[in-house]
Amino acid sequence: MLASTKPNVRRLLRWGLLAGTAALLGGCAGFSPDGGMAPIQAAAYAEIGKEVVKINDDQVALTAKARVDQLLRKPLTADGAVQVALLSNRGLQASFNELGIAEAQMVAASLPPNPRFGISKLSGRFEVEVERQIVGSLLALITLPARAEIAGDRFATAQLRAVEAVLRLAADARRQYYRAVAANAQVTFYQEAKASADAASELFKRLGESGGVNKIDQAREFAFEAELTVQLAQARQLQRQERERLVRQLGLWGDELKFRLPGTLPPLPRLQSVKAIEAEALRKRIDIQIARAELDSLAKSLGLANATRFVNDIDLLGRRTYDRGRSINDHGHVERESSRSRTLELEIDIPIYDFGQSKVALAEQTYMQAANRLAEKAVNARSEAREAYTAYRANYDITRQYQNNVLPLRKIIQEQSLLQYSGMLNDVTDLITDARNRILSNVAAINARRDFWIAHTDFKHALIGGGSGGGGSATVAATGGDAGGGGH
Repeated sequence: MLASTKPNVRRLLRWGLLAGTAALLGGCAGFSPDGGMAPIQAAAYAEIGKEVVKINDDQVALTAKARVDQLLRKPLTADGAVQVALLSNRGLQASFNELGIAEAQMVAASLPPNPRFGISKLSGRFEVEVERQIVGSLLALITLPARAEIAGDRFATAQLRAVEAVLRLAADARRQYYRAVAANAQVTFYQEAKASADAASELFKRLGESGGVNKIDQAREFAFEAELTVQLAQARQLQRQERERLVRQLGLWGDELKFRLPGTLPPLPRLQSVKAIEAEALRKRIDIQIARAELDSLAKSLGLANATRFVNDIDLLGRRTYDRGRSINDHGHVERESSRSRTLELEIDIPIYDFGQSKVALAEQTYMQAANRLAEKAVNARSEAREAYTAYRANYDITRQYQNNVLPLRKIIQEQSLLQYSGMLNDVTDLITDARNRILSNVAAINARRDFWIAHTDFKHALIGGGSGGGGSATVAATGGDAGGGGH
């Protein structure tokens, strides 16, 4: 503790005041008109061609609701589902609220430290002492520009995180859309197969009554029709589950739940060939950008730690004391006495035990941790981009194989099997086996097309960010799978 008004203390005071004045003249950060949403909106439009809004008043909410209602009036497309999710999903709005919190913290960090005022009164029988003091942190004032810059960098990182939330939701909504439409396609196919099996069962029932078919062939046909009934029930259950999962991604409720989905998935597009996918992933991936921004912010924090390693805090205290008392003189009369004094105190907290080594070591290790994680992300991003392209290309080839070869051949086999059965060249066992195999091939073709569109989504977001999701192949075909399309 130092209590003096010596020239060195005065110079330190002037230095702190000059630094604080410079910071004030530089201006404090203010709130942006759009809450920092401009970069998020620009990135969403550039990367996925969609609009995002932060719903913070009734007018914006009504506009977003009108747009959602417009999209839901006709059968929903994949792009439409993504747009609905970006406008209706409340989890995304919570991410935008996080951005608002980060902006408020940035503005608060750019403000000078608040002075602390104190007043005390000490009174006795013959005297009264009144003390007024003001205390302010010189260290906080001197380091204000550096701290404000770091806070600004953290706000920029929060904006990148908001972009990541947008891309993640877009990817998840698109994947779930394909799963839900694929489930519709499976239900449609099983319904058609069940109708054909019902007609065949009715025919076999009549033939059995007339003695035209034996009991075992009749039982085989009835068992086949019963299996299709179970598979249709499973497909319908999966259809309801996938639709509800899509509802949660889109953030819909009430009358909005009446939206319609198409019965089949889109046809295969032209094969997308991409050059230098690793370099593109490193350049565009939003998680890589976030890691770089965090590393830059930590580097600045480390510089600040080095600059202040020998001083933890400096408090400047100005005190003014007023003393008033009474005394009795030699003649027995009471006299009033008063005095005023001013004190300037400079309190410096000096880390005499480690000279700031622990503070700097913590900053350095935190920085190296972030640097190593950035390097890991760069390695993983390259690998994920290659893996996503491999899956995309493989699923494209598999789907084309089903579409161009497997399904046409299965159709020919079943048609020829029916002709041979009609000509009594084979029995009902072969006919049912061929019909069952054709059903399994169609279900597998639906799943393959679903998996392709999910792999297509994964590949796109492996380059721009937003997280990679699991493919649709995990759904077993026998339980209804998901996907649309295959020929019958």
